[in-house]
This record gives sequence, structure tokens and C-alpha cells, in this order.
Amino acid sequence: MAKKLYVGNLAWATTSDSLKDAFSQAGEVISATVMTDKMTGRSRGFGFVEVPDEVAEAAIAMWNEKDLDGRAIIVNEARPMTDRPAGDRPRRDFGDRNDRGPRRSY
Repeated sequence: MAKKLYVGNLAWATTSDSLKDAFSQAGEVISATVMTDKMTGRSRGFGFVEVPDEVAEAAIAMWNEKDLDGRAIIVNEARPMTDRPAGDRPRRDFGDRNDRGPRRSY
């Protein structure tokens, strides 16, 4: 069985390949992915590494709060995304569309 590890605080220059190379020092790496913005293709500063169960603890101990590409990265076991109620989602504030000043009377 495999475990997925969350890797945060990545440098913008870190790629999926360099992430995989770094974590392979702890043992076998099944996959490594740096998450990117869909529009710009730029790194979002976090990623995921999938490793066998027996390598997971060693990888966390080896890399958590250690330097990778000039940044102290955060490594822990990934948690599944949870469904959030609609009211908890961040909202963009475009202002009140009806707030255009006082109405003119002619």
C-alpha cells in the first residue's frame, strides 16, 4: 500500500522531477507532483509525493522543516479534501453592484 505525503512551502523553481529526486533519498518514490496554477502554469507552492508505507515515516523525518531549493519545506501525511459548506468558501468582493451613488431625479 502507498501513502501520499503533502509537501508545502516549495520554492517556485521546484519541479515534479526535482521533488521526486529529493524524496528518492529516503527510498522508493511512486510519484511526485508539484501543483500548478491552471491559467499561468506557475507552481502553487505545494505538491504531493506518493511513497510505499514503509518509506513514508523516513521521508517525513528526513524532509520535514528541511531545506529544499532554499526553502524550509513542510512534509506530513496528506489528508483527504473535505467538502466545505458553500458559506465557508472565500468570496471575492466586487462591491455592491447596486451601489452606484444616489439616484438622480430629473
